[in-house]
Amino acid sequence: MKKVFQIIPHKGFTKQLKKQSPKIRDKVKARLLVFIHNPSNQLLNNHALTGKWKGYRSINITGDTRAIYQRIGDDTAIFVAIGTYSQLYS
Repeated sequence: MKKVFQIIPHKGFTKQLKKQSPKIRDKVKARLLVFIHNPSNQLLNNHALTGKWKGYRSINITGDTRAIYQRIGDDTAIFVAIGTYSQLYS
């Protein structure tokens, strides 16, 4: 049986998620389901970050929306931020 990833939403992530449109929230749910079963799925464009987000990783939610997380342990990730590219990186 394949190992399933555990996701822990940080308080800040949950707060930012509530501010997103229902359409984006649905997309987040769908992408996190993909992440749980296969964090390296190409659809997610999962990649390491640099600069102020060094030590974190990002996945694509939509063309412009990203979710930032940090791995804690082999099969657990804590999601800390969600927003558009410019909200997160500028």
